[in-house]
Amino acid sequence: MGFMTDRKRAVGHGSAKSGTMAHWHMTISSVGLLILIPIFIFQFGAILGHSYEEVVAYYTRPVPAAIAAMTIALSFIHFRGGVQVLIEDYIHGSARKALIVAMTCLSYGAAGLGVFAVLRIAL
Repeated sequence: MGFMTDRKRAVGHGSAKSGTMAHWHMTISSVGLLILIPIFIFQFGAILGHSYEEVVAYYTRPVPAAIAAMTIALSFIHFRGGVQVLIEDYIHGSARKALIVAMTCLSYGAAGLGVFAVLRIAL
């Protein structure tokens, strides 16, 4: 055991070849959210406190509906990536796979439901 090379000690503990792509996706979604969140806040703030009918009329316009849908979708995609990294770092064993699948289903389900709600109002 004392004569193991550095390569032999590293076999099986190396790169899964997906870390760079995951980091790149998180960086792109962060930049997208950096642009979308302020626009969404100012857009949402303009209609905050109005009656239900005025809010529905506001979101039937294409630009506010598109900004809201993109913000919801990208937020949940970014959430999925962040929570997946968290689970991969701190959870081990078979619970890791189950939590990643559950979190992925929850994230895409919530994103789909949010976009569907905006589309339902817009159309």
